Amino acid sequence: MGKTTRVLAWAAVAAAAGGVAWALRDLPAQLGGVPSGRRADRMRRSPQYDEERFVNSVPADILPPHAMRDTFVELLMGKQRRRPLGEIPVSRPELGGWLEPDGLHVTWLGHSTALAEIEGVRVLFDPVWSERCSPTSFAGPKRLHPMPLPLEELPRIDAVVISHDHYDHLDLASIRALLRTQQAPFLVPLGVGAHLERWGVPEDRIIELDWDERAEIRGITLTATAARHFSGRRFTRDGTLWASWAVKGARRSLFYTGDSGYFEEFKRIGEQHGPFDVSLIQVGAYNYAWPDIHMKPEDGASAHLDVRARVLIPLHWCTFSLALHAWSEPVERLLEEARARDIELVVPRPGDRVNIDALPALEPWWRSIA
Repeated sequence: MGKTTRVLAWAAVAAAAGGVAWALRDLPAQLGGVPSGRRADRMRRSPQYDEERFVNSVPADILPPHAMRDTFVELLMGKQRRRPLGEIPVSRPELGGWLEPDGLHVTWLGHSTALAEIEGVRVLFDPVWSERCSPTSFAGPKRLHPMPLPLEELPRIDAVVISHDHYDHLDLASIRALLRTQQAPFLVPLGVGAHLERWGVPEDRIIELDWDERAEIRGITLTATAARHFSGRRFTRDGTLWASWAVKGARRSLFYTGDSGYFEEFKRIGEQHGPFDVSLIQVGAYNYAWPDIHMKPEDGASAHLDVRARVLIPLHWCTFSLALHAWSEPVERLLEEARARDIELVVPRPGDRVNIDALPALEPWWRSIA
């Protein structure tokens, strides 16, 4: 190898190393913070906390024999179509107009990101605008459609609600952008405030809640309710709490599952906080290898009925491929279950703004690209 060739080779190696280092520059911050001090003391007093971590009220069952092996084989050999054949239709919502004081609108922005307008108050759930739901910008699940509008074009947000700290629900770049562009408080389960604090969110904009605790924002009550899931951004699990959310105004209400396996606690939520005008239900990214932390579509229908909601809007499908099932399978299974159980179902395109008092006709828009 000549001198010039060696120089070029070393230059290429150096450039590649520099590129990797640049791509990983935010990795330490992406891992978030570790609760300490008063925050950690409060966590330890929670009924959901054992001696070392948060636990589910209904433990997850042991995985079926060979489940992870079979899942890996299916990942390599399975023939499910995990991406759409064509471009996912995206609507650009008009969100800056007058808010009806008695109205209820839901705009699904993709995956589990949704904006609720309830009695004149805007509540943003699990905002994820990044291209990947991952700690790095070059690897991890990549979104299958663009966000319906730039985060900077959101109207005034009154509350940002986080269900748990997984990367597809708690996104560093989105939190930092909301910190710059909005004045809203962040409502999070216990411990998640440590991540926000590390990312620069002032303590007076962080509201941490345990299950069954609530906060009031401009006349709207937001209650952290139970979920059956887990947490973790680092190499350990369950160091922060996970939650579903009940949102109630004087007349209107909605329920948001976050991520959860199905469990009987949904019935108690319905008894204590229901009925609801609408439920936003996780229906995708399920697999028999993790049956107790993500709901199948049929489970989502049961959760909707348990919490006593009128209209069901499915979330956690379409945007990221996070499991082995076909891309459109969650909504097809849910549609069949809704018909069998007489559930009023709305399946918006990403960006569709749904008026809960004037529901659109159900249009299977996904079938032409499935």
